[in-house]
Amino acid sequence: MRAKILVVEDDILFNETIRDYLEDCGYECKGVLDFKTALDECYFQNYDLYLLDINLPFENGLTLLKSLRDGGDETPALFMTSRDDRDSLLKGLEIGADDYMRKPIDLEELRLRIEAIFRRSKISKNYQIDGYFIDTSRYKLYKDGKEIELGKKVFTLLLMLLRAEGDTVTMDEIYTSLWNTAEEASYGALRVYINRLKKLFGNRIENIRGIGYRFDINGDKEC
Repeated sequence: MRAKILVVEDDILFNETIRDYLEDCGYECKGVLDFKTALDECYFQNYDLYLLDINLPFENGLTLLKSLRDGGDETPALFMTSRDDRDSLLKGLEIGADDYMRKPIDLEELRLRIEAIFRRSKISKNYQIDGYFIDTSRYKLYKDGKEIELGKKVFTLLLMLLRAEGDTVTMDEIYTSLWNTAEEASYGALRVYINRLKKLFGNRIENIRGIGYRFDINGDKEC
């Protein structure tokens, strides 16, 4: 399953722009325009992150987040605001916001801040590569909605390569991650795992002779 984000922003066009961008980055997004609808949505649905505008119809985003926190909802939240006053920003952090951004919002910076929040809250980002959907929180791989069985060690290896973001993962790093101290690391088994991934991702898996392996992510969305 993809991480779910609720976008609470009363500017319809900007709301759609944020959702379109984040959905291209592999997230599942729902957009609402006002305090009341947002409160209902948070009550009936579970989300992994709230993106909240401070200036909303009926009540502001600060009141919304306080209502959620008072009700025991600890979902990470990021405020988006055009306000420059320091007091509003401090109040947002005091009532439980994880971060904030001032408008106009740079979408790439927004993505990076979301990823940082997810890292801190131990929610892993997912990947979409060559038609495959890689669910990092559940250790599952999908193609056309169907799960492809990899096994724990193969999936762990895939995540190591992806998270290196194009850098080489050394053999020592791989052995340490795939085999505990009570097990004997197996180069033969590693070759089997690599070949399994190559059948899925082809030449993206590159052997850096004598050093390790890397995953070529060039040309894909950094989401």
